[in-house]
Amino acid sequence: MGSIHMHKMIGKITLSLGRQVSSVARGATQVRRLLHGGYVRIHPSVQEALVEGRPVVALESTIITHGMAYPLNLSMAREVEEIVRTNGAVPATVGILRGQIHVGLTDEELEFLASSKNAVKVSRRDFPFVLSQGLSGGTTVSGTMIVAHKAGIPVFVTGGIGGVHRHGENTLDVSADLTELGRTPVAVVSAGAKSILDIGRTLEYLETQGVCVAAFGESREFPAFFSRQSGFQAPYHVQDEEEAAKLIDSALGLGLSSGVLIAVPCPQERAAQGQAIEEAIQQALSQARSKGITGKDVTPFLLQKLTELTDGKSLDSNLALIQNNARVGSCIAVALSKLQKARRKRSQRGQKDMTAPQPVVIGGINVDFIAKAQNPEILGGGQTNAGRVRRAFGGVGRNLADCLSRLGQAPLLLSAVGKDEHLESVLHYCHHMDMSGILQLEGKSTATYCAVISSAGELSLALGDMDIHQQITEQYVSQFKENLCQAPLVCIDGNVPLSTIQYVCQLAREHQLAELPSRLEDVVQAAVALACPLLAHLQCVVVTLGAHGVLLCGRSLGGSISLHPGAHKQAAAARLCAAHYPAIPVSREEIVNVSGAGDSLMAGILAGVLAKHDTGTCVRMGLLAASLSLRSYEPISPDISTSSVSQEQVKSRSWPEAKVWKMD
Repeated sequence: MGSIHMHKMIGKITLSLGRQVSSVARGATQVRRLLHGGYVRIHPSVQEALVEGRPVVALESTIITHGMAYPLNLSMAREVEEIVRTNGAVPATVGILRGQIHVGLTDEELEFLASSKNAVKVSRRDFPFVLSQGLSGGTTVSGTMIVAHKAGIPVFVTGGIGGVHRHGENTLDVSADLTELGRTPVAVVSAGAKSILDIGRTLEYLETQGVCVAAFGESREFPAFFSRQSGFQAPYHVQDEEEAAKLIDSALGLGLSSGVLIAVPCPQERAAQGQAIEEAIQQALSQARSKGITGKDVTPFLLQKLTELTDGKSLDSNLALIQNNARVGSCIAVALSKLQKARRKRSQRGQKDMTAPQPVVIGGINVDFIAKAQNPEILGGGQTNAGRVRRAFGGVGRNLADCLSRLGQAPLLLSAVGKDEHLESVLHYCHHMDMSGILQLEGKSTATYCAVISSAGELSLALGDMDIHQQITEQYVSQFKENLCQAPLVCIDGNVPLSTIQYVCQLAREHQLAELPSRLEDVVQAAVALACPLLAHLQCVVVTLGAHGVLLCGRSLGGSISLHPGAHKQAAAARLCAAHYPAIPVSREEIVNVSGAGDSLMAGILAGVLAKHDTGTCVRMGLLAASLSLRSYEPISPDISTSSVSQEQVKSRSWPEAKVWKMD
């Protein structure tokens, strides 16, 4: 056989870093820097709840300073806070007192704002002036969203949001609430948009801003503040607080910069008649125009006029909807908090011992587009073939880390992605993995891979745009030198730069660590020929053989080739052998995707090695994992877990004997 460059033959290099090192505690308290500078005071009850991860609900204060007269505004504010507490959350009314932002107000501070004659209405644009002049004011929906986001409060309750004013196509009078919803990731629970606005154009504007809008309850009807009906449908619909919490959790998990609007209709028994209020609105708008009232003065004027024109019915509806929003919003905050706590607990269980060093996986992340033909024969010549196209997430390094994470090993993944349209979906899909070391690069494209697969599941054609893998450089990886030296296992994807592979190998030599290749992309004959010189320095060579199973090449210890580090040093006189383990039979009809089977096989073997199982158990755990991924549309089957791939599962099955022959 001619000379073959090793880095081309080796698909992945696995390093077992077995040196005894002192245990280093990795559990560190993550401190959220809630807000910066001396402009903010966070109420102790709110700060305590945030630190402990308990549900907090942000509340605005312009409804206090500009929405109702004193003392009704004060009693309303107190009642709303009490409703939030009764439903299991901590209220955090946001306001500005004498040039300082307050997150959570004392009763005295609530009364100060409620009785203030000179309070300013504070939106995004107003913060610099109001704070610099030491003024006091009520925060609008926009202003409250900004403060809530910076404080780490994901749920905010208000009466109704601002929107596009009637005839806004001429006046360009559009509330800052809408643009804030498009750029601040906070969930706003409201009774829709105020009925004095142009509801249709408001919904169109929210769509343009990328805001997820969902009606709450039994109907998709978008509410119009005082009235349960606006004549417009919300794009989406959530039945209860659990569904709303899942929606918000998804939005937060995606890392979107936009908010979520949950539109809650006013209670049926307290809802004012829509037609009567509509007539009053038209009359109030006419008076506002005749008096020359414009801008942010319009809403307070109209609300006051509506109260007069409807003999207080609009005010009754206003109070009812605010109280109802507080109840619904606090229940959503509680449900969201439970979801987040459950995820943290699962993560902690998966990591087992936080003080134990993590395995490290170095390699690529791909966004895979898998096209599977419907007919047995794929037609060429530019013809269109019927089939199904699915998006999945792959990459050798990502696949290994994914599978190891599902098997309870929680490896640190070192990889590179672009800050592009794929970034958020990659991070969301990989939320169960440790992605804290991922390199995110401006101006670069996340690696993409397009595979055309036959109806039998065999790869027919593949195209890849994987230049970003070359950014997984020695300089980048060297930042994690301590992790590498302490890790019980390091896996390197052969698609990373050769200099990176050489750096990790050199690091292993300097620290007297054993090296273990995990797959040679060749047939059995080439693998055996290559294994003999490699095994003078390496533990063993694992060769994947597709449907034929796996070949293990190494030194035989008592009839078995050991996978555990250091064993070859104790058996220098042992004979070199190759052991063949047949694959679990999977019919052509059952095969869905072959792209992640080899990575699943390797991860299953490594999980067995880390659990210190014998060689046969390790290899068969890998075969179990591979068989599950062959049947999955995802490269790594979501069904892979510590229960489906385990020593117990291996023992429960009948396995053919491994065939062993001598290599020397």
